[in-house]
Amino acid sequence: MGFMHHVAACNDHDASGFIPFAIENQPVGRVRPAFAGLLQSWPEIFSTTGQAVALHCRGGGLQERSALVAGVLEQLIAQGALGQFHGERYAAVAEGRGEPLLLIDRAMAPCFGIRAYGQHVNGFVRTGAGLKMWIGRRADDRRHAPGRLDNLAAGGLPYGLSLAENLAKECWEEAGIPAQLARQATSVGTVTYHMDTATGFKPDTLFCYDLELPEEFVPHCMDGEVQSFYLWPVEQVMELVRHSSEFKLNCNLVIIDFLIRHGYIGPEDEEYLALLGALHPSMPPLPRHFL
Repeated sequence: MGFMHHVAACNDHDASGFIPFAIENQPVGRVRPAFAGLLQSWPEIFSTTGQAVALHCRGGGLQERSALVAGVLEQLIAQGALGQFHGERYAAVAEGRGEPLLLIDRAMAPCFGIRAYGQHVNGFVRTGAGLKMWIGRRADDRRHAPGRLDNLAAGGLPYGLSLAENLAKECWEEAGIPAQLARQATSVGTVTYHMDTATGFKPDTLFCYDLELPEEFVPHCMDGEVQSFYLWPVEQVMELVRHSSEFKLNCNLVIIDFLIRHGYIGPEDEEYLALLGALHPSMPPLPRHFL
């Protein structure tokens, strides 16, 4: 199977199947033409053509604009055209993590192809037998990737929380890591991917953290997301990633990044150079006639 198999699976985007989504003449995402067709029923809010979709409701601020879009999505949910809301809101921005132009429910972000951000923690322990990693197994009742292996703690970055606040929240909820210990997590960079889903397009950026834990620490899930934890030698984790699909898909990328930074995947590995670039891909461009 190999490490690149997982990276490729997270980067299966076909830009030819999408058109731009813009707010205030600034591109913030991309949508499937079929979804654009659904939005044509609300011309007072969305301008839709075969070439692009634009949010053009006038007046009001961020909250009013976001409420109008949420109202449209609620009607589409009631019609059975979309699934249910998640309950967290993401911010749509024109570039990077600047000022938000729209707030949208996490479950609906892929409909508009809005870049989402998450935080993933690699928890590890230095033991007399070598480096070990804490791995969680997701509960069987999860909406996404039930029963799959996961990083020690991970979650999306909702609007209104800082990176530090959200990291502490996720560490506590998913693994019972107290705030004073969570603050010792070290920011080590990002991984990025561009994935097509049944809902739309997921251009995601994950902020990665390493957290060295004391040998006596044992994680305990506080919110029901994780059913069990395992402390495994890093070599065992590496082989699971390389040869199986046991992990939630994007968690493979976070672990591969960890393995590279800690020297477990090195220049002698035939996938090494490909992985270095593939974990940080550029956004695939839309066809020229859409730009």
